Amino acid sequence: MRLGINLGYWGAGMDADNLAVAQEADRLGYDVCWAAEAYGSDAPTVLAWVAAQTERIDVGSAILQIPARQPAMTAMTAATLDSLTKGRFRLGLGVSGPQVSEGWYGVKFDKPLARTREYVEIVRKAMSRERLSYEGEHWTLPLPGGPGKPIKLTVHPEREHIPLYIAAIGPKNLEQTGEIADGALLIFPAADHLEATALTHIRAGREKAGLTMEGFDVCPTVPLAVGEDVSGLADMFRPYTALYVGGMGSRKQNFYNQLAQRMGYEKEAAEIQDKYLAGDKTGAAAAVPHSLIDSTTLLGSVERIADGMRAYAEAGVTTLTLAPAGFTLDERITALRAGTEAMERAGLA
Repeated sequence: MRLGINLGYWGAGMDADNLAVAQEADRLGYDVCWAAEAYGSDAPTVLAWVAAQTERIDVGSAILQIPARQPAMTAMTAATLDSLTKGRFRLGLGVSGPQVSEGWYGVKFDKPLARTREYVEIVRKAMSRERLSYEGEHWTLPLPGGPGKPIKLTVHPEREHIPLYIAAIGPKNLEQTGEIADGALLIFPAADHLEATALTHIRAGREKAGLTMEGFDVCPTVPLAVGEDVSGLADMFRPYTALYVGGMGSRKQNFYNQLAQRMGYEKEAAEIQDKYLAGDKTGAAAAVPHSLIDSTTLLGSVERIADGMRAYAEAGVTTLTLAPAGFTLDERITALRAGTEAMERAGLA
C-alpha cells in the first residue's frame, strides 16, 4: 500500500501551508498529491504550481469536474500537465453533483453514467493522438454539417497512458469505474465496509471488461489527526461529515447520505440531513455518530493509526490518501510525518 496526500481546495486560507505540506510529503516519499475543485479554485492551476515546486511526487486531480470542461479540453490539460511534470500527472474525473453541475456550470445533471463513459472514451482517444471523431448520445465530434474536421492533439504527453481515475460512490458508478478506469477515488471509506460498499462493485466491473483487480488503484481519502484524545480529534471532523452527509446535493440526490445508509446508519443519516437542511448545522454535526467518524478517519496515537492502516491494506486499499488535519502548519506536518511512521510500524512501508 502506498501513501498519498489530499490538499483539498485551494483558497481556504491555508495556501502557503498547503505548498509546504506537499513539499514535505515529497521529501518523505509520499506517492501522490491530489488537489480538488468545486466552485472556487480549479485543480490544474494548483497542480501545476505544486509540481513546479516538488521533485518526485505525482500530482493528481481529485477531481476535474466533467460538467466544467469539454472532454477534448480535459485531454489537452492532462497531456500538458503530464508533459510539464515529466510523467507525474494522474487524471481524476467526476460528475460533481446536481447543485454544482446545474447551478454553477449550467449543465443538466442527467444520465451521469452514460455521460462519464462517453467522456472517458473521448479523453482517451484524444490523448492517444488519434484524429478525434466520436458519435455518442452526449457528444458528436466533429459537429455534422459544419466546417469542423477531425483534429489530432499536438501536445505529446510524457507517457502513452496517463492513469485515469474516477470518483465513485454509488454501486453502478463503482461498477462502471472498475470497467473503464485505472483507479477509483473513494471518500468516507470504512475498512470494515469497503468490500460491501465499494470493492464488490468495482470487481464486477473489472470482470465485465475481462480484467482482474491487478493494477487497479483503490484510492480512498482518509482524514488524519494525531493525539491521545480520540474523541476530541473526532469532534474536529463533525462539521465536515455533517456537510457531506447532510448538505451535499439535494434531499433526493445526496450520494454521501446514501453511502452512510449502506454502512448501517440509516436513522442517523436521515437525522443529520433533516437538521442540516433545516439550517441547524450545529445540531447536524452533533448527530454524527462517533463510530462513523472513527471508522472513516485515522485518529489517535501513531500505533492506533498503524492499526487502522493495516485494516485498510487488508481490506484492499492500494493507495491510502491522507488529509492531514491541524490548526497550524506544524500540526499538519506532524500528522504527515506520523503517517510515514505509522506505515513503518504497520510493516507496510
